Amino acid sequence: MSNYLRPRITGATVFFTVNLAERGSHLLVEEIERLRAAVQQTRVERPFHIDAWVVLPDHLHAIWTLPEGDADFSTRWGAIKARFTRSLRNGCRVGFNPTLAIETGQAVGWNPTLHRSASKQRKGDAGIWQRRFWEHHVQGEEEYSALVRYCWMNPVKHGFVEEPKEWAYSSVHRDRADGRCVREVG
Repeated sequence: MSNYLRPRITGATVFFTVNLAERGSHLLVEEIERLRAAVQQTRVERPFHIDAWVVLPDHLHAIWTLPEGDADFSTRWGAIKARFTRSLRNGCRVGFNPTLAIETGQAVGWNPTLHRSASKQRKGDAGIWQRRFWEHHVQGEEEYSALVRYCWMNPVKHGFVEEPKEWAYSSVHRDRADGRCVREVG
């Protein structure tokens, strides 16, 4: 079994990449309100500051600063992922129509992806998210600025828009309103 060691630095600023299990999906932007609600509810229970955020169709990048005395970003991500997944399930958004299942004699359950591994099935994983996420503790103002710009520019990099301000699912709009954007981002 893998043993993932994550730093435990309280009050840290951390850059994240979180992916859906199904690359090429558009689920995150199609269900952006469910994702926003999951993040909002998690922030109420376990506060953190969102320094930057960008949601693309099948993955997202974020920079968070945790409160002093708190290093637990993993629980926060687990809560966000679980809330988003439950919201989809409860809203019957993906792969499950209980009335049709009962009428056709199928088992009533929720399986949004057909290609879940045996390991994921045993653990009850719904198959929406990749199980892990990537994180990097930000070290210094120069790296911080570069990672914020990376979040802003990611929709451009992926060819969704020509300028960051054209992408609706980005903190670039908040940052522009606050005067935080650097000139080269548009």
